[in-house]
Amino acid sequence: MTTQGLVLCDDLIFFSRISGSASAAGLVVRQVKTPTEAVTLARQTPPASVIVDLQTPGLDLSVFLAELKAACPTMPRIIGFGSHVEAAVLRSAREAGCDRVMPRSQFAKELEGSIAEWLKPVASPA
Repeated sequence: MTTQGLVLCDDLIFFSRISGSASAAGLVVRQVKTPTEAVTLARQTPPASVIVDLQTPGLDLSVFLAELKAACPTMPRIIGFGSHVEAAVLRSAREAGCDRVMPRSQFAKELEGSIAEWLKPVASPA
């Protein structure tokens, strides 16, 4: 089965919720716990999307996105989620280039209904 998405998140319980929603939609996601691991796997098999827990330890989002862009022929869709009380982190993620950024609670609420759209391949420019 092809992996449609990577999930950069060190929370196993929350990842299992994401994975379960993806599986129910007939999709596959793979958990990565570090930005380096995400870039390494993206080089091997470019994902359609990368879902990023913005509170991942050691995450420098701008560096991560630059490395991901260099690793993938087509930049994957980046979905970021984080704590609602960290408004500056959410704003910085938007400014850094995430396609969608939301508080963790909103992400969890939209997960089942939106996972298929989030993991859909990005159309290549003609």
